[in-house]
Amino acid sequence: MLAVLGQFRILFKSIRRHYHHVERQAGISGAQLWALAEVAANPGVEVGRLAKTLAIHQSTASNLLRRLQTQKLVSRKREAKDQRAVQLFATGKGLRVLKGAPRPLIGVLQQALSDLPSGSLGVLRLQLSKLIAVMKAKDLEARAIPLSLIK
Repeated sequence: MLAVLGQFRILFKSIRRHYHHVERQAGISGAQLWALAEVAANPGVEVGRLAKTLAIHQSTASNLLRRLQTQKLVSRKREAKDQRAVQLFATGKGLRVLKGAPRPLIGVLQQALSDLPSGSLGVLRLQLSKLIAVMKAKDLEARAIPLSLIK
């Protein structure tokens, strides 16, 4: 049990250190950096698609984008055909922030999970599900909150 606890401590400390580095270097949160990177990689992406990519609620994505827009890192444009559809684009300033931001842009845990073979990821998911199931106190709504925003 203590060895596993130590592994969780390494994970949490590594994630926290990376997000502090991101904020110092890029001036935005890790979640904002990931959102900005996704917008830059997918010009014209819509908020709903971005929310799915980041595995967050659409209102959380809108809040992240509002902050990025306030800092002039992303712009929103409405498509002529459907004025309800808002397309997102990284600005020149946003692209410069991305260029100087610490890697990986998606976060150290997200990158590590992406790098795992699918079989290992499936086993990890199953084991973490079992761990969460036996926890006495848990916040299942945290599933949709970016790690860099969890206090």
